Amino acid sequence: MSFDPSTVTALWGAVILSGVYHGINPGMGWPLAVSAALMEGRPRAMGRALVALAVGHFLAMTAILLPFSVMSALVSWETQIRIGAGALVIAMGIYLLINRRHPRFLARVHPARLALWSFLAAMAHGAGLMLVPIYLGICGIDVGGDGHAAAGQLMGQNITTAFLVALVHTGAMTFAGAILAVVIYLWLGIKFLSRTWFNLDIVWALSLVLVGAFGIASAVYGH
Repeated sequence: MSFDPSTVTALWGAVILSGVYHGINPGMGWPLAVSAALMEGRPRAMGRALVALAVGHFLAMTAILLPFSVMSALVSWETQIRIGAGALVIAMGIYLLINRRHPRFLARVHPARLALWSFLAAMAHGAGLMLVPIYLGICGIDVGGDGHAAAGQLMGQNITTAFLVALVHTGAMTFAGAILAVVIYLWLGIKFLSRTWFNLDIVWALSLVLVGAFGIASAVYGH
């Protein structure tokens, strides 16, 4: 597969934009950072909460991406793996469109365990799955057309890429969520959030379907 700088830029841009999208979505936890600061009366509490949310989100991203990093070493099955991953993402989106109830088990997680809450929320909402088609596209570029490369070398390269994708994505998510949390905490207040913020559940589910379709199309027709 030829090295295309514009494709590389577009895919890494998608990693960052998906992170911003996840950060804006209240379902990924930034309102909890605002609540922590308000309850303790100290902005420092917001920073600690955002770090905990970032750790949980990063772990969720790597938990999803690492199995695919192993499979993507099977170069001869690359197209089939990418199509299967895209279908899985679409299925998750359709499930969330049908079942719009917020996962009840998240309400039972203690507020002090924000990293655990963030991990479970990202898994329940399919946040990691949204990255899979993008990640596999990046791996497809990285491995090139050399089908005779050692599987171990490819696997190591893809695992490194998985961690990097998760790190960049989580950084973008945390940055976007932190901006919203600071604005709400310093100027608008939590009541503004409850009155004006719109529901992103349908948008989130549809975005999963679109990303899955993009993954399948890029696998079938190339980058």
